[in-house]
Amino acid sequence: MVWELEGESLIAVPSDNNVKHATVFSVPCTDPDISSEKGSPIYLGVKEDLCLFCAEIEGRPTLQLKKESLMKLYEEKKAQKSFLFLRGIEGSTSTFQSVACPGWFIATSSQAGQPVTLTNDRGRTYNTNFYFSSL
Repeated sequence: MVWELEGESLIAVPSDNNVKHATVFSVPCTDPDISSEKGSPIYLGVKEDLCLFCAEIEGRPTLQLKKESLMKLYEEKKAQKSFLFLRGIEGSTSTFQSVACPGWFIATSSQAGQPVTLTNDRGRTYNTNFYFSSL
């Protein structure tokens, strides 16, 4: 599966030549007070001004895209925790745990066409391991 940007939502779809997959950009968090013990603290964006963001809706952590400059987040001296994820390395794949909602990971369903989401139930219904490479 690859991620596709539909409006202001990320959707997981099978990879083929007709899919315009979303390129995810990352920049490190420069706040020295953020621990890297559980992973590298990074901000993720799919456009220059559209970043992944964790918010609690009706008591449940939810992954959203929010208009914000990825470079502005990078330049902030104080971490913007709602935009921040800990990148963990597991073999050749990466996981992305929300700093604002510890224990919740970016995830995709095994069913095509579902939104990229957050889960605290790793390894069951949702995929939380992704191939993440440099361009």
